[in-house]
Amino acid sequence: MNTGNFLRLCFFVLLPLSLPAQRVSDLGIRVGVLPSGKYNAITDVPGVKVGHKTLTQGDNIHTGVTAILPHPGNIFQEKVPAAVYIANGFGKLTGISQVQELGNLETPVILTNTLSVPVAADALIDYTLSQKGNEKVKSANFVVGETNDGYLNDIAGRHVRKQDVLEALSAASDGPVQEGNVGAGNGTVCFGWKGGIGTASRVLPGKSGGYTVGVLVQSNYGGVLYVNGVPVGQELGKHFLHDQLNDPADGSCMIVVATDAPLTSRNLERLAKRAVLGLGKTGGIASNGSGDYIIAFSTATGLRVPHSSASPKYEVSELRNDEVSPLFLAVIEATEEALLNSLFMAETVKGASGTVEALPKQKVLEIYRKYRK
Repeated sequence: MNTGNFLRLCFFVLLPLSLPAQRVSDLGIRVGVLPSGKYNAITDVPGVKVGHKTLTQGDNIHTGVTAILPHPGNIFQEKVPAAVYIANGFGKLTGISQVQELGNLETPVILTNTLSVPVAADALIDYTLSQKGNEKVKSANFVVGETNDGYLNDIAGRHVRKQDVLEALSAASDGPVQEGNVGAGNGTVCFGWKGGIGTASRVLPGKSGGYTVGVLVQSNYGGVLYVNGVPVGQELGKHFLHDQLNDPADGSCMIVVATDAPLTSRNLERLAKRAVLGLGKTGGIASNGSGDYIIAFSTATGLRVPHSSASPKYEVSELRNDEVSPLFLAVIEATEEALLNSLFMAETVKGASGTVEALPKQKVLEIYRKYRK
């Protein structure tokens, strides 16, 4: 055998049949034009922390909790500007009306499964009342989002407990964020493959303010998968309305957007609306039975809303409308990459109703390279 043939044989022997979970950027897939932050995560926004509690037991239990804290202080006493945008309202997001009415967030955001929303809200009550300075609190607005993990998880068993939520809150930290089959993404399905938790960030150029936009997603939706513009779902023959996938594309997607840009609720809602464009770029269709919600908040210290104040006025300095377009681009790119990360970082799960395979990353890369020669 000549040397050239030997090397080619070695290459094919060493080439893995499947790739381990890796983020899309680690595989050479660059989404968009803006740079990411240090961790390419929602925690690149200063002050933001994320914690998970993952519940796995046998084949039947695949669920969990993910907690997002806007800042490390007492959020009830120092509320943050916030907004909610509904792309499709088939969901059970609790606390939405007060956020829309008052334009701020006064608790962490909790993500879990559909039937565990009440217990998560109850845990947030315990968490809020236990914080120093909240001894006399008699009303608070608890924000809990969900997707339905009932295919892989025994959702009717309601296995999430208050202690699980409190442990996710206690575990919240800055720095790298676990993705894939963790926390609230442990039992989710996306485009017929295993979905999960994903995150990404974008940093604006200095001339545009140098602000950071971070996104965290809980992916559990369907459609026709595109990976950075490449029609992967079509190439693999697995997508909505294809005869090999009896999937109504339902399920839901929760998207949490954080930024340190000085935005009040009005422009935060505009930012949240653009996150839907990132969802659309992955091929999501916001189907009839999909609850697709975006919660956006700003961590800018000058915009925090004190629970009580001696002054009857609340004066803020915020970005002009003309300055927010770079943030729109940032949230679109970060959302798209966060959703792709949720797929690429997920692993195959044998669950309560069957097995959901991980995205076949080796095949996806072959398709991607064919289109991106």
